[in-house]
Amino acid sequence: MTESARDVVITGIGLVSSLGEGVAAHLDAFARGPAPQPKIEAEAYAPYFVHPLPPIDWSNQIPKKGDQRQMETWQKLGTYAAGLALDDAGIPADEAARGKIDMVVAAGGGERDMAVDALVMERARGANDRDRIVNETLAAELRPTLFLTQLSNLLAGNISIVHKVTGSSRTFMGEEAAGISAFASARARIASGQSDICLVGGAFSAERKDLILNFDLAGLMLKDEWRPVSSRAAPHDGIAVGSVGAFVILESAEHAAARSALAYARLVTATGDRGRRETSATEARFQGLLPPQQGPAEETLVLSGATGIADLLAIERGVLEKILPGAPVRAYGTLLGHSFEAQLPAGIALAAGALSRGEALPPLDPGEEQPASARPRRAVVTAIGHLHAEGACLLEAVDGRRL
Repeated sequence: MTESARDVVITGIGLVSSLGEGVAAHLDAFARGPAPQPKIEAEAYAPYFVHPLPPIDWSNQIPKKGDQRQMETWQKLGTYAAGLALDDAGIPADEAARGKIDMVVAAGGGERDMAVDALVMERARGANDRDRIVNETLAAELRPTLFLTQLSNLLAGNISIVHKVTGSSRTFMGEEAAGISAFASARARIASGQSDICLVGGAFSAERKDLILNFDLAGLMLKDEWRPVSSRAAPHDGIAVGSVGAFVILESAEHAAARSALAYARLVTATGDRGRRETSATEARFQGLLPPQQGPAEETLVLSGATGIADLLAIERGVLEKILPGAPVRAYGTLLGHSFEAQLPAGIALAAGALSRGEALPPLDPGEEQPASARPRRAVVTAIGHLHAEGACLLEAVDGRRL
């Protein structure tokens, strides 16, 4: 496939997770095969499993301490990853260069004040007038800015303030669906000529006991025994959450060439859907999103954003075997954990990096994932959300940047 002016290419990647900072560090960690080991915190959140962030000097991308103080962790993580992507793409840190960059963000709804939550429960326990106690405690203890910092579009706002990205901005909210919609929107805008360059991605902070409780009440969490994503079968299935910040720079091929930027990969398609979660309907929707097999199967790397929920794993596995038989599949949540809004962005970052290196990732679960016999020329990134939404993105290798 030859490039045209409206081809969409990835020219910068910012990725932060339990494995470290930068796509190169992540690919190096994945390459420690045949079964690279994740970094998991099991004791602090027992009986659950969390892929935590490594130590980060936020000042490397967020210089002002005042900016850092008013951000929750997920906002700092997203702003940090966005800065890495901008730097990686070689975009100067001035308003003239960054003022025309559009932005599409996948974001959650902010974090809770767990100290206040604990205080409410302590005071209300055994009381006869719980409603009054709850209301009085919340009115007295919650900081006035809490509700402002929980606004989902403040991640985009902080990126604009810190990194001078002041083009158009839109935020999608809704867990995995947000990440799918962010890339579908950004790619469509560039391909149609509505935008030339866009910063797109998301962030998720997993180290939150309130969040883990919410997911466990819904029966979604993996607990007691950790297993790779591809090996999670009922009753030992579920989600192991991971903190991830993932942003990429998307550009038209013409715009990238004009500033002599090299590309990691071409983003050919980014599509999503949603509907009722009956098995047959979900299978049909997911199948309709996957690109047809092109060229030898072993040259297509599938990066699965699977959650670890057994029923959804079975759906994805069955459809992939039908549409992309023989393609090596890597459930990257085995090493990164599941990061909801940031899950698809992280998969696209890893896929672009792998295509740039020309290296297939080793099996992350040797019992379920097969070795690759050829260097990848294409990559398919999949998503089947834990409750709703499906997505698939196709990337192709280009002759450009090499990691």
